[in-house]
Amino acid sequence: MRLQLGYVPLCDAAPLIAAHELGFARAEGLDLDLTAEPSWATLRDRLALGHLDGAHMLAPLALASRLALSGPPSDLIVPLQLSVNGNAITLSRGLWAAMDPASEDPTDVARAFARAAEERARAGRLTLGTVHPFSCHSYQLRLFAEAGGLDPATFRTVVVPPQYSVETLARGLADGFCAGAPWNDVAVAAGHGRIAVQGGALAPDAPEKVLAVSERLDGAILPLVRAVARAGRWCADPENRAELIHRLARRGYLDLDAALVGRAFAGDPNARSEPGLFLRFGASVEEPRLEDAEWLVAQMRAAQQVRSGALEGSAATVYRPDLYRAAAADL
Repeated sequence: MRLQLGYVPLCDAAPLIAAHELGFARAEGLDLDLTAEPSWATLRDRLALGHLDGAHMLAPLALASRLALSGPPSDLIVPLQLSVNGNAITLSRGLWAAMDPASEDPTDVARAFARAAEERARAGRLTLGTVHPFSCHSYQLRLFAEAGGLDPATFRTVVVPPQYSVETLARGLADGFCAGAPWNDVAVAAGHGRIAVQGGALAPDAPEKVLAVSERLDGAILPLVRAVARAGRWCADPENRAELIHRLARRGYLDLDAALVGRAFAGDPNARSEPGLFLRFGASVEEPRLEDAEWLVAQMRAAQQVRSGALEGSAATVYRPDLYRAAAADL
């Protein structure tokens, strides 16, 4: 059976890429056609309209799409979580210099950012990029502001697809951004920005990307989950790290220097050592837990994307740990 799967160019698309490249899908009787989508909104719409059968997707956006909060009506379900961690907030070098934090401790950095944002607000608000309103990136920007005692309304947010975040910063169209790996390290390497705080320092092991699929796949869902879960476990094995980085860096996927791609992963010689940076794949993160979905709904409420008390119990219609358990029983 041939399936059309979408992804946005990020390191955490690795399980889908590995499932396709390394034969995990074919072993389950599936042929995967992977397409790189230009934005999360495009991916959401193509998935909802049936142009894609499944996708690497922002966990909050999968919920928002199925619950009629974002984009066309959809029949999406989440039978597998792909990853946690990997996000960071990167600020322009000029803003970082103006902040002059007392230390690199996240709280000191957040307080320094709050001071700079309040000063800038007198002349015009700071602008920060986020990959989509329904994303942990948006919620981590809010948590960063609150950690410094800042009202998030003090700065403006704009939606920037992750692969364009570095260009947006370089052109001065934003003062910073929150995106996933590898784009923060790309901005640093190009001399355009400074990583201010890791997403994991603000929301440790927050659900990041999921495998979102249409319910119409029916009998193909369990084979697909098995294939991608096996691929995720391959990605999680340190012995496969060099090959994984090499494959992600190729022109058909991220088209970047492998050293930059490697900084997202623990154990790579170019990686940073701060806790909360590293992407995690594999068996320890794969089950789509209802408590994670409820945490995401709570973040939506805190961001005033839904009213207080809305969506009670609705996450269970989207997150399907039963399907994961059925698929993973013999892994």
